[in-house]
Amino acid sequence: MKTIDLLAWDLLEAQAETLADKDFLRFHSGRVSYAAFLALAETTAGRLHTAGVRPGDIVPTFFPNGITAAAIWFALMRLGAVWAPINTEFRGTQLVAALNATGARLVLVEPRYVDLIAGVLPEVPAVRDVIVSGAAAQDVDVVRFRTLEDIPPTASPRAEVARTAIAMIQFTSGSTGVSKPVQLSHGYLVGQARLTSRYFDLKESDVVYCPFPLYHWDATIGTVMGSLVIGATAALGERFSVSRFWDDIRAFEATMFDFMGSTLTFLYQRAPDPRDRDHRVRLAWGLPMPEFRADFEARFGFPLYEGYGSTEGGVCVFQNPGEVYPKGSCGQVAPEFELQLLDDARKPVPTGEVGEIVTRPHDPTLMFSGYLGMPEVNAELIRDGWYHTGDLGKLDAAGNLYFAGRKKDIIRRRGENMSALEIERGIETHPAVFEAAAFGVPSPATEEDVAVAVVLRPGAALADEELRAYCEGRMARYMVPEHVLFMDALPKTPTEKIDKPALKRLFAETRG
Repeated sequence: MKTIDLLAWDLLEAQAETLADKDFLRFHSGRVSYAAFLALAETTAGRLHTAGVRPGDIVPTFFPNGITAAAIWFALMRLGAVWAPINTEFRGTQLVAALNATGARLVLVEPRYVDLIAGVLPEVPAVRDVIVSGAAAQDVDVVRFRTLEDIPPTASPRAEVARTAIAMIQFTSGSTGVSKPVQLSHGYLVGQARLTSRYFDLKESDVVYCPFPLYHWDATIGTVMGSLVIGATAALGERFSVSRFWDDIRAFEATMFDFMGSTLTFLYQRAPDPRDRDHRVRLAWGLPMPEFRADFEARFGFPLYEGYGSTEGGVCVFQNPGEVYPKGSCGQVAPEFELQLLDDARKPVPTGEVGEIVTRPHDPTLMFSGYLGMPEVNAELIRDGWYHTGDLGKLDAAGNLYFAGRKKDIIRRRGENMSALEIERGIETHPAVFEAAAFGVPSPATEEDVAVAVVLRPGAALADEELRAYCEGRMARYMVPEHVLFMDALPKTPTEKIDKPALKRLFAETRG
């Protein structure tokens, strides 16, 4: 069988045979070769099989990045079970909601999180078994706690899974509401990894670094699975750290990395260092692309490439290495996808006008399989195979896509609809501004006023009147913010997105 037809477990077996001693994964805690990882995942599958895990079971895990977390993931795929990595930043009602959404009876947890999980179990009635890896565990009330390493491995049958079978559940960030459980198939994991590795030119000789946790798409699909399908090496930190980033790049011998959110902004804002080019990185890819792209590339010595996509819709738009794209463009839609821009009446908009981005893959497994337990939402978002992203964009005559913000992140003021993203980009060109977030607040004149939260660069000073005067010459008058909040840092969701509901609550409290 050609490796291109293989799903994740069979692909791991194939790569372990031909690349036995090559590093597959690198973590701060250690490195593991393809062959050694296969053996570890097989043993872990045997332990989980003894513990009662069967095909179709949903198994939430609560782990930091490391070899154990990855081995559990692949062991569950071998067993035909569904891996549900929970964001280790989740707490309280958010954690309870995520665990209850899975309906799981078994949870796997790292020792440092045992007390946290034990504390919410009274509100998660389905859970009856908690397995702890790496330390002894004790019973808590009616829930049985066991230690993974103490469970004897038994021969675990290799489950036969279809490409359409669910392999993983990832939770959205919840930046505009509660986190939703996204179902991803076995075909999605391998298919999206092949697209990413192909269009961003991943080679077998590469070491791909990701600073984000394994509950992120970037770590699981873009990095680990992307490396697996090519036979490259994946290197993962525990989480993004601006002070440690380049040390990690050098220690892992990374040749490429992916970025998201404010990653590049934080790296760019650090003072220039003589070692800025002391690395092996040949390219980086991700989103969003900052205004200072050219300066970043010149300073650090490698090109940046953008794409467009989401966990639900998959990455479907790419900037191919070696090609030049207009400024502001995310790239062009991959031939494996169709893309339309629709107005509020769900009619296509003319070239150059903004509409909602709607995508459809030719292979349905290249996008998500719906949200777990949310049929009404699924029916609203997926129609005739088209995924309605809720994102706004426009296309030029050459087919280049330009992202224009979230449909729900529109501010309506004095009869005008405006994108919060466009306001933010304008404000962030001010030399004193480090980061900005625009949002709508109730207006005495009905509709909304524009508010903006601003973080200044270290040592910078700026008055709200000065910022508004700067904006007046650079954006439409109705986009100039009515209210300015200066903050030390913007509130973020557990997946590092700006938490605008939190900003609106803060505004109401401070201006109420």
